[in-house]
Amino acid sequence: MTDIRNVKVLYFKAILLLGVGVFAAVILGMENPNLRFGALLAIAIWGFCRAYYFAFYVIEHYVDPKFRFSGLWAFVRYSAGRMGSGASETSYPAPSVGQSPDSESSD
Repeated sequence: MTDIRNVKVLYFKAILLLGVGVFAAVILGMENPNLRFGALLAIAIWGFCRAYYFAFYVIEHYVDPKFRFSGLWAFVRYSAGRMGSGASETSYPAPSVGQSPDSESSD
């Protein structure tokens, strides 16, 4: 399967995914309409979103800028490989505002 490159199709996919999430949250809220359940659902969604952000953006921009992930399984394989190889912790400098992490610094 090839990557989707059509911008309209990408936006349509994003709208569909958002719709699925809203639909599922509404159904769950209708089945269990209390504040505690709603708060826990919101916290769970927020936590998964932050984990997804970490798996892609943080790893690619701050941990290993040379590696590009193609999906969650690629992240799992990458993480397992780093843990198994005993890779040392390397700290990369954060890109400055307006600077791409891939661009060279002019020091």
